[in-house]
Amino acid sequence: MENSTQIFVKKFILLGLSNVLGLQVFLSLLFFCMYMVTFSGNLTLIIMVQCNTRLQTPMYFFLTNLAVIDICFSSTVVPKIILNTLSNDKSISFIGCAAQLYFHLALGGSECLLLAVMAYDRYTAICKPLQYNIIMDRKFCMYLVVGCWIGSFFNSLLLTFLTFQLPFCKSNHISHFFCEMPPLFHLSCKDTWLNELTKNISVGLIVLGTFLLILMSYLYITLTIMKIRSTKRQQKAFSTCASHLTVVSLYYGAIMFMHLRPRYAYSPEQDRVVTIVYTVVTPMLNPIIYSIRNKDVKEAIKRTMCFKGNH
Repeated sequence: MENSTQIFVKKFILLGLSNVLGLQVFLSLLFFCMYMVTFSGNLTLIIMVQCNTRLQTPMYFFLTNLAVIDICFSSTVVPKIILNTLSNDKSISFIGCAAQLYFHLALGGSECLLLAVMAYDRYTAICKPLQYNIIMDRKFCMYLVVGCWIGSFFNSLLLTFLTFQLPFCKSNHISHFFCEMPPLFHLSCKDTWLNELTKNISVGLIVLGTFLLILMSYLYITLTIMKIRSTKRQQKAFSTCASHLTVVSLYYGAIMFMHLRPRYAYSPEQDRVVTIVYTVVTPMLNPIIYSIRNKDVKEAIKRTMCFKGNH
């Protein structure tokens, strides 16, 4: 690995989570269980929305897209983590690493943008109920979702291209369990200031920008809720908002900690823990917090189960 150009890097070695065999097995089982919960929970939501006409609303349209993103987002990382943890071969090809980084960034960016859209949808429904159906019509909702996907995938293309233009001549051992920008930057013998600047601008606009929009939406929602006379309705609304904000804060906080720290504060150990939060934990929690706890979804699941039981 003494060559000065990345052309000679045919593959990378992912150092993984642990070198202790017992811990490797435990973590693999844990991640497998979390992945199955993520997959089944989000898939259940998608099926419920498609099979129940009562759930054909903008909110559930956005939730379906979030479920698709969460399944794909988790699938870009977790299966490879499990495979590398249990296997003696910890390698990933150069192309495979680039593809993993691209889809990871694209899907993560899509989720950030979509969460902001969902917050705006809730703001419109609660703060402007009489105008809701006019504002959030089907065409506008489709434009919002397509915009989220296209914007994040183009942004990811730029970041991935710049990252893999770097000469990885220090080493091909990535101090992480999948391909991420910060650990890849540390393998380069070239100054990565342009990459760092581009990453910070991207994260600032997409992550920090959407997070502030979400906070503003929920602030207006909270002020509107305060005007509700029914204490029971207030408590229910506050409970829903609090659970949403908890998951959102967890997701955004982890991403901002990972990508907006100064270069000198880089820590492989901390990065591994933080990355698990937004790649494994939040995709698992999203269907539970946003939908499974929802009364309409619970009733839809019950109706589906009863229908199957009668046949």
